[in-house]
Amino acid sequence: MTLVLEEGKDVELKQNGTYAIVAITKHGVTLARSLYANFHQTDLFYMSKFEKGDEAKRNISLFEGNVRMLLPSLFQHYKGIIMIISLGAVVRMIAPLLKDKKTDPAVVVIDDKGKHVISVLSGHLGGANELTKEVAELLKATPVITTASDVQKTIPVDLFGSRFGWVWESAEKLTPVSASVVNEEQVAVIQESGEKDWWNYDKPLPETINVYSTIKEAIETNPKAALVVTHRNLTEDEDVILQNGVLYRPKVIVLGIGCNRGTSKEEIEQVIQETLDELQFSMKSVKAICSIDLKKDEEGILAVVQKYNWDFTCYSAEELNRVEIELPSNTVYKFTGAYGVSEPAARLYSGADTLEITKKKSGNVTISVAVIPY
Repeated sequence: MTLVLEEGKDVELKQNGTYAIVAITKHGVTLARSLYANFHQTDLFYMSKFEKGDEAKRNISLFEGNVRMLLPSLFQHYKGIIMIISLGAVVRMIAPLLKDKKTDPAVVVIDDKGKHVISVLSGHLGGANELTKEVAELLKATPVITTASDVQKTIPVDLFGSRFGWVWESAEKLTPVSASVVNEEQVAVIQESGEKDWWNYDKPLPETINVYSTIKEAIETNPKAALVVTHRNLTEDEDVILQNGVLYRPKVIVLGIGCNRGTSKEEIEQVIQETLDELQFSMKSVKAICSIDLKKDEEGILAVVQKYNWDFTCYSAEELNRVEIELPSNTVYKFTGAYGVSEPAARLYSGADTLEITKKKSGNVTISVAVIPY
C-alpha cells in the first residue's frame, strides 16, 4: 500500500512486525530491502519513487510526502525504529516526539552505505543497544553505542537483573546510582535472593563494586551507592542504604494455593497479601501460584494470576503425592486424591527444602509460601 503523508493527518499502518525499517534514498532502499529480508519481525517503509514492483507481494509499505509525517505513527506502534537516514535529520525529526525513556521506542540509525549502526534513543530500557548489535552483525557493520555502562562494561543500573524479571521498587535513584557506578565510586551490591549469574562480562567485577550478603555488612563500609536485591521489606535501620540506592525485587516467591470451589478473586488476593505482610515479603517478588490440576480452571485463581502476570502451574495428584510433606491430610486426600495441595505444590515448583510458611488455612483458602533458592 502507498501512504500519503500530510501535515495534521494520522497515518493508518498495516503492522505485521515489532520493528520498523525506514529509508528515503536509493542506496538506503537497497540496504533496507536486504535488511528486511534477513531480519524477522520487521516492517519496511520507503518512498514510492523507489518502487520495485514486488512491494505488495512482500508486504512492503510505500509512502509519498515528508517522512517526518510518518514518525508519530511509528513511535506509537513499534518497539523499535531502524532509520537509514542521516543522524542529524533523525534527531531533528524525533525531538518533538520524545516523552519518557520508559516509553519511547528504540531508535537506531544506519548510514547510507551501511558501514555504521548507531544507537540513538532508548539504548537501555528501549533495547536500542541490543538492536544496534543485532543489526550491525547482520550488515557486517560497526555498532556505535555511547551508553557509559556498555562502553565501560559495568553494571547497567536501569537494567540490572531485567533478564531474570527483576523489577525496581522505585526508579527515583536510578540516575544518581548509575552516576556512581560509571564514575567508579564505591558501590555495594547486596544480594539476599535471586539469580547469582548477573555479571555478563568476561572480566572480574570492577574493584569499586563489592558484593555483600547482608545490608548491615554493606552499611558498615559506607558506600557511595547501593544496589539491593531482596524479596523482603527493609527494616527502618536498613532503609538508610537506599539514600542513594536502588531496591530490586527478584522473582523468587512461590505461593502454593488450595481453595474451595468458587472462592472469589478478592478473598484469594486478600489472603496472599495478608500472608506476605505477615512475612514482611514484597508482592513484587512473587513469581508463581501453583496448585493441583483440579484447580486449573478455578476462576478466582486465574483472575489473580492474570492481574499480576504470575506463572500458574498445576500438578496431578500423583505428582503431589511423590513429595514428602510435613502436614499430610486424609481429608484433602478424600476430596482430591492428594495428601496435600499447597505444601507439595510449593515444594515442587520452588525446589526449596524448607518453606517460609508450610501451610496456613484462612477462610476458603489454604496457602504455603516458598522462596526459590539460588
